[in-house]
Amino acid sequence: MHEFTAIVERDPSTHLYVGYIPGFPGAHSQSKTLDELHTNLQEVIHMLLEDGPPSLTSEFVGIQRVSVS
Repeated sequence: MHEFTAIVERDPSTHLYVGYIPGFPGAHSQSKTLDELHTNLQEVIHMLLEDGPPSLTSEFVGIQRVSVS
């Protein structure tokens, strides 16, 4: 069982959800719903893992809120 953290954003011009796995080249997708995005990301990751374990280029650490005045 592999577990990855996905970053999900919503494109304001297309209104599509866009998701990607930080540091995992090729692990990205988009869709109209969050459920569909989740399924799409699972399928993409499954296909990429068929080539062997990923060589991650970075690791998700967390998020921060930054205030400026």
